[in-house]
Amino acid sequence: MLPILHALQGRFGLIGEEAVRLISAELNLSRAEVYGVVSFYHDFRKEPHGRHVLKVCRAEACQSMGSDAIADSLERALGIKFGETSADGQVTLEAVYCLGLCAVAPSAMLDGRLIGRLSEAKVALLAEEIRL
Repeated sequence: MLPILHALQGRFGLIGEEAVRLISAELNLSRAEVYGVVSFYHDFRKEPHGRHVLKVCRAEACQSMGSDAIADSLERALGIKFGETSADGQVTLEAVYCLGLCAVAPSAMLDGRLIGRLSEAKVALLAEEIRL
């Protein structure tokens, strides 16, 4: 089921109700089973995301290196909270719980590009890049 969900999200940007119905019918599963998989994995979306997606690591290694303060700065700079998309649809801010960059914590990922050693200066640059 995961390859199907990834393919649909890659094509349409989200896993909508119609997709859940179609997958459940084709795989002879209940809609609850399909929805359970979609809702379990944070990368699957039921609503469209912004033009840019900024994922910020909130796991222990990043927290120990100051990610909470970085996260607060990002929320202020972007004007949105985690889990939200800006009103202009420019950016979605998401929390993740490990990007595999513990050695260069705190870390984030902007549109698939990994960013380590986040700092207040990098927050300002990211916010500026997202507004372009």
